[in-house]
Amino acid sequence: MSATDHDAPEETVWQGRFITAKTRGKWEYVGRARGIRAAVIVAVEDAHVLLVEQYRVPLGKRCIEYPAGLIGDEDGAEDEDPLVAAGRELEEETGYRAAHLEDCGEFFSSPGMVSESFTLVRATGLTKVGDGGGTDSEDITVHRVPLDGIEEFIAARRTDGMGIDSRITMLLSTRLIRG
Repeated sequence: MSATDHDAPEETVWQGRFITAKTRGKWEYVGRARGIRAAVIVAVEDAHVLLVEQYRVPLGKRCIEYPAGLIGDEDGAEDEDPLVAAGRELEEETGYRAAHLEDCGEFFSSPGMVSESFTLVRATGLTKVGDGGGTDSEDITVHRVPLDGIEEFIAARRTDGMGIDSRITMLLSTRLIRG
């Protein structure tokens, strides 16, 4: 970033309930409104990972993702603990409860375009307590995928025309790095 862009004031161009479009110098980017963050949950146990599938309006198709949800998006919950939000979202979306939730740090998914960060949470000690599927306004399908079959699973979903969240590359990284 040029010094001019770095020192330029940040300007809000548009703000909705959840998204804010901003400019700084010649840069245009979006972020979450009101300081809302996200929790992304990597739930792995017994050589399986929990993934979710849901329709994403910006993509115009269903997408394979880790279970995830917003932190502090409800009025009065701005200081919500990321692990509390992750536990709630894991159970709501997948029907699994985790005995252990570990904060693995803050990450940025597309820092050239989006200022949003997410807390990556590792969930273990999983117990099935419900069907999952999300809230009444969501249509989430839960997939419990064997880690040794993840490449085939992702390839099949891609063939079906689904989007694949970029964070799924974590599950494919060994093969990607080794070639």
